Amino acid sequence: MKIKDIIGQLFQDKEGCYSIRELVTLLFVLVIIASWISQQFFRFAIPEFMFYSFVSIVGAGCFGYSIEKKSKT
Repeated sequence: MKIKDIIGQLFQDKEGCYSIRELVTLLFVLVIIASWISQQFFRFAIPEFMFYSFVSIVGAGCFGYSIEKKSKT
């Protein structure tokens, strides 16, 4: 598989349609990683409540994907 195909599949739901939920979940995963790096290596103070809210949004995106069902044709 090509990298372009793999990245394209990251943004698809179980129906194969592109979903904003997957995009937002990936965006917040990147925000979590960036905030962790900035706090660990550059000593920027990141408020804990912001970190927990980002993690809860990612958890909600994963939970939403897990309970999603394919439509019957």
